[in-house]
Amino acid sequence: MLWPGTLIGAGAGLAIASIPGAMLGALLGQALDRRLHLQSWGHLREKLGGRPMLRNDELLFVLLGRLAKSDGRVVDGHIQQARQEMRSLDMTESAQRRAIAAFNRGKSGNDRLRGYLRRLSAQPHAAEGVLRACWRMVWADGRAGSRERELIAQWGKWLGWTTHQVQALAADYEQHKRPQVSGTLTYQDALRLLGVSATSEPAQIKRAYRRLLSRHHPDKIAGSGATALQVREATDKTRELHSAYTLIRQRRDFR
Repeated sequence: MLWPGTLIGAGAGLAIASIPGAMLGALLGQALDRRLHLQSWGHLREKLGGRPMLRNDELLFVLLGRLAKSDGRVVDGHIQQARQEMRSLDMTESAQRRAIAAFNRGKSGNDRLRGYLRRLSAQPHAAEGVLRACWRMVWADGRAGSRERELIAQWGKWLGWTTHQVQALAADYEQHKRPQVSGTLTYQDALRLLGVSATSEPAQIKRAYRRLLSRHHPDKIAGSGATALQVREATDKTRELHSAYTLIRQRRDFR
């Protein structure tokens, strides 16, 4: 992580008074970093430009606003989806006002988001919740454009996710591809959910199922401080995984 004030202070001190000056400059710069909460060059540019830094509860809605505007026009479906996210997060009135302002700010596309998302990568469940909300916003108008997909792929990379992992989340929200667990889950749907193939060995299928179950188990997620929405999503995901594994096990006839 870069601390711009510390680096600038050390460089200036080195130029003025060699090593002792660098040490003193670094200490003064670090104090400035802590006071202004500077953790990247992007944060410094925002401070110098007079643009307020994003709070954690605003970042999501900046992302949603940028996605909504990415195809050039925000439609009613985007607005309704943003409101649904606010309701799901049980936001207070003041938090909703901040979220609306952040959504509108996101539409401008002026924020540098890499530093914010890299910090969020240290919170895996929060990062997954953000990506899921982004995919919900993408499908709010019934389609997913190439620009929207590119944005989420880039954000996922900054969050520490691979392109494959990000696209795997998309399958949960694509309207024409999402498997329906209630009685119509197909064998191919089940294979895709577990990330295995028809030729995978039973031991490999079991490992994939247990790994995904451990990752998405609602008790584990709730214990890490996840929101109520994330816990509900984890519960649905766990149910889907169980149905998929049961179907594959019955088709392949193994225990």
